[in-house]
Amino acid sequence: MSTSETFADGIAWSPCDADRLLLAGDENALGTIRLILATLPAKSRGQVFIEVQSEGDIESIDAPGRFAVCWLVRDRGQAMRRSIDAWLAEMLPVSAFGESTVYAWIAADGQARLLSSN
Repeated sequence: MSTSETFADGIAWSPCDADRLLLAGDENALGTIRLILATLPAKSRGQVFIEVQSEGDIESIDAPGRFAVCWLVRDRGQAMRRSIDAWLAEMLPVSAFGESTVYAWIAADGQARLLSSN
């Protein structure tokens, strides 16, 4: 996953050699999330969290086969931050058996960055 791109809307995307990818945003980021997913190799793996107001806002979205897409509904009390924290806690374990790296792009939360267990 060494692709580095800057999309037309100014979004920088440079996942380097991360083991897993995390994309997260609300309904306003859906277009960019779709664009990023469309550019990924089929072997990519990761998680997508999309936070929407109601169940009626959920849409079909295409992602590589090793991606999980999770829709979070604010009307149900589901929140992106809690989901991201839980996922990262599972994917970035501090272990004597190796290192895990995640490249996270989180809309409205600053620049995307490389996260690592080291």
